[in-house]
Amino acid sequence: MADPNEVLKEALTLKPAEKAALIDELITSLDKPDKDLGELWAKEAESRIDAYEKGKIRAVTLEEVLEKYR
Repeated sequence: MADPNEVLKEALTLKPAEKAALIDELITSLDKPDKDLGELWAKEAESRIDAYEKGKIRAVTLEEVLEKYR
């Protein structure tokens, strides 16, 4: 694996348009869906809906949430 400091040093020598293209590629590479993570979030969402429907948790309005941080 390449040394991140060396990669950065080399990237800093690029022209602005090349840097922008590199940044775009790096950000895009981080935005790949993770199937396992998606499945975990789906299970969590179903669990929360189930708990709400059974009265184990209550819904909170946006106003209540915002009031907490004012």
